[in-house]
Amino acid sequence: MVSPYIEQILKARVYDVAIESPLEHAPRLSQRIDNHVLLKREDLQPVFSFKLRGAYNRIAKLSDSAAQRGVVCASAGNHAQGVALAARRRAIQAVIVMPRTTPQIKIDAVNALGGEVVLHGDDYDSAFEHALGFVRDRNMVFVHPFDDPDVIAGQGTIAVEIARQTGGNLDAVFVPVGGGGLIAGVSVYLKYLYPGIRIIGVEPEDAAGMYESLKAGRRVTLERVGLFADGVAVKRVGEETFDLCRAHVDEIILLDNDEICAAIQDVFEDTRSIVEPAGALAVAGLKKMAAREHWHGKRVAAITSGANINFDRLRHVAERADLGGEREALLAVSIPEQPGSFRQFCEILGRRSITEFNYRYESETAAHVFVSFSLARGRGEKDSVMQTLRGAGYTVTDMSDNEMAKLHVRYMIGGRARGIRDELLYRFEFPERPGALLKFLDAVGSRWNISLFHYRNQGTDYGRVLAGIQVPAEERAEFLQHLNELHYEYADETANPAYRMFLGA
Repeated sequence: MVSPYIEQILKARVYDVAIESPLEHAPRLSQRIDNHVLLKREDLQPVFSFKLRGAYNRIAKLSDSAAQRGVVCASAGNHAQGVALAARRRAIQAVIVMPRTTPQIKIDAVNALGGEVVLHGDDYDSAFEHALGFVRDRNMVFVHPFDDPDVIAGQGTIAVEIARQTGGNLDAVFVPVGGGGLIAGVSVYLKYLYPGIRIIGVEPEDAAGMYESLKAGRRVTLERVGLFADGVAVKRVGEETFDLCRAHVDEIILLDNDEICAAIQDVFEDTRSIVEPAGALAVAGLKKMAAREHWHGKRVAAITSGANINFDRLRHVAERADLGGEREALLAVSIPEQPGSFRQFCEILGRRSITEFNYRYESETAAHVFVSFSLARGRGEKDSVMQTLRGAGYTVTDMSDNEMAKLHVRYMIGGRARGIRDELLYRFEFPERPGALLKFLDAVGSRWNISLFHYRNQGTDYGRVLAGIQVPAEERAEFLQHLNELHYEYADETANPAYRMFLGA
């Protein structure tokens, strides 16, 4: 039986505002992974995202009477711009409810398109509930970002273009997944025409709503989602999109943030364009799948879904891209404090490009080095360097996958506080909004002494703090109860080897 979506996709109205995006060969990435990689450049759309396709198709199909009531949506940014553009095209009112954590670049873009921005809540779900109030109170039409047949059909026009641009000569298509509207539309169309093409969804590990739902056989609601890839940060996927994905998607693959950063760099090196984290998901997933399955000579496509990235976030992306792409190693090394040992250590590293180097005198017998260096041959080269160092008598700890070391410790190497007692170390996260840091300090530091503190703005929606707090043993149960009442995400890092080696008592 032919899905009704095939006709809906073919009749979708998108090209009043959207372009047929190019499908470009990525020569550098193709050569590096020994597969023919094609990039579907949805980041080149007028609002720098595919989202205007579905939003416009939905709004274009409204009756005149419905359209005059105005439209409302909830969005972290890309869908919001699509709705605002479509509403301006149709000369109707658009209210856009956005979380307060939305990057300013996306707020400014919606304002520039004539949308009325309302900031509410700290996440999409809070904004969604507030947007429904406009439907109830002002009888506006709600434009769902993904769980709507017209929206799904609009996104499905990307598959029509891919089919025409390749003639179906593809082994796999990789698609970023948030609520599921894009992959639902793409998969239902491509699987109808070319059932042999594998459709692979890609999600962040900390926002794996579709992965967990397909695994459970039903839609699940995530307790929280990471916001680095804010374009796919959805706690609960759509009902319609879940059913379509269950029927047509072959697999969902998960990624960490460093792998996403590496893919942003990959896209830049081939296109000289900078996509947002969600826009790089498909490329990162393609690389991971090709390595896992030992693919060679495959013809594969990845949808680069958006390029709405705030400039501050680029610093974090640049710092983590080489680690995520296994082009950089981060090591902590203990060396004997004796003549010639430091020189011997440098000789072992040889002519490798050092990207960071911190040396700290520890005692009369030992010193610590925190070093990062470029890799020409990936993990194998790192393992070889570590083996050589250990063979020379050094104690080596690989910090390349240690989140606290990468996020905080590498920027605050400075030694230990001599004689400090009862110190615990915690890593905290809190929504990055005005006053949040002061509120955190007031809450945590009102009774127990803060003995270490490191905060660094990463250009993301959540602030991250590393704090040493002096808590006597008899007060620790009370302290933990206090932390839980604050409702901040936290992790105990007291036993972390990066802390033990460089900062701890």
